[in-house]
Amino acid sequence: MKIKNFYVLVFTSLLAYGCSQQEVKFMPNNLEQYRPDFHFSPEKGWMNDPNGLVYIDGEYHLFFQHYPDSTVWGPMHWGHAVSKDLVHWEELPIALFPDSLGYIFSGSAVYDSANTSGLGSTETPPLVALFTYHNMEGEKAKTIDFQTQGLAFSLDKGQTWQKYEGNPVLKNPGIRDFRDPKITQVTQADGKSTWVMTLAARDRVHFYESANLKEWTFLGEFGKNEGAHGGVWECPDLLSMTAPDGSQKWVVLVSINPGGPQKGSATQYFIGDFKQGVFTPDDTMIRWLDYGPDNYAGVTWANLPKEQNRTLWIGWMSNWDYAQVVPTTTWRSALTLPREISLFDVDGTLLVKSAPAKELGGLKGTSYSISGKESLLPSAAVEILAEVSGEDSFSMLLSNELGEEVAITKEMGLVTVDRRKAGKGNFNRDFAAAHSAPMSWKAESIRIFLDASSIEVFVNDGELVLTSLLFPTSPWKKIEVIQGLEDVKILDLQDSSTPSLEKK
Repeated sequence: MKIKNFYVLVFTSLLAYGCSQQEVKFMPNNLEQYRPDFHFSPEKGWMNDPNGLVYIDGEYHLFFQHYPDSTVWGPMHWGHAVSKDLVHWEELPIALFPDSLGYIFSGSAVYDSANTSGLGSTETPPLVALFTYHNMEGEKAKTIDFQTQGLAFSLDKGQTWQKYEGNPVLKNPGIRDFRDPKITQVTQADGKSTWVMTLAARDRVHFYESANLKEWTFLGEFGKNEGAHGGVWECPDLLSMTAPDGSQKWVVLVSINPGGPQKGSATQYFIGDFKQGVFTPDDTMIRWLDYGPDNYAGVTWANLPKEQNRTLWIGWMSNWDYAQVVPTTTWRSALTLPREISLFDVDGTLLVKSAPAKELGGLKGTSYSISGKESLLPSAAVEILAEVSGEDSFSMLLSNELGEEVAITKEMGLVTVDRRKAGKGNFNRDFAAAHSAPMSWKAESIRIFLDASSIEVFVNDGELVLTSLLFPTSPWKKIEVIQGLEDVKILDLQDSSTPSLEKK
């Protein structure tokens, strides 16, 4: 993580945190406005989908769609960053560059520990990346098969990559949107393992199988008549998960643009069974992984150690409706917090829970408890925790001295993040809006992560999530609890390298 933007609170007459202050000054550190403190963003240029998420030898590798020469979408590369704790990220040199076969679109990476591909050795197993080649000349010529699947491999733990001489490894069968391969290692009934590719194919997903990651056989498809279909399907994932009753279930994640619940981009999911290339959903419900407007194209990490016993995921924190015009300067886009996704049960119906990764506990700095109904915020980067008291409703307001505000509420079974008055929004006609999500079960707690240009609201530790970009003209300075919340705590999440809260 690179600290790009932070502010120091200086105030006088501080009798007790949460009491009135006579003077408040936010002092910019001459760094970029809206640069997040504890979310990953590229040093410069454009970023969208996370790609190639893989863990190896104590490091979490994050690749991402990247155009280093502009802050708008262009010839796609794979950017690269690594972290040992999912909190502090180091950006590395670009991993994959466009070539004669096309731009490098989204895909995934796996650790081929048994060297099934033959691209490494027993002593040096390869990391293998599968990605989509997007041929711009073919698109401009209005051909239909301009997207194919390519392969690259690394023998030095992801530091350098070599493209496979036999690319593309999967040609286009005649589908205009044919992209975003996500590779999963699946154990068959006879105990043997095989590689399964889940690939977006316009309005559905295709499943392919391979023994060596280079030669792929079509297995089947899913989704033609299931789920939301307001736009093109993208960035699928196939996950094996354990239900609360101990049964084994399969989850298919699929991003869609447009057609999300808040307009534009979003990620839906399906729960069911997967056998011999056939995914059978439990029901026909449309479910969304995140009900906010700004969480898209997320996928999971491969090769996590078995002792972690979790499914780890991260998404692109933006929306294609306005991603290229948000008011940042040298960079555009950040990623969501890494999240642990799991299954939970509501009155006999399985849903996916999306909780902040446990490593985010390492962000915690000084903790403050609110005495009374309002308090100053200790920095521009905070975590807010509260219990829901009494009736199943609550209301909280974050504001600054300019009258800008964002409200977080639950009323009449709807959880809402209202950013209509939350600062800059005239770059898109739909940006300034209130976004709601249905929640029929009781809210017991809320956990909010607030950064320089975003808010992530987790109800019941992720049973319901809303992620939203925010662009206040001046940083948020005050929290007001209007009703329904108790035991409210604020954690200062400024990185230890940033100036701490100065009390006078």
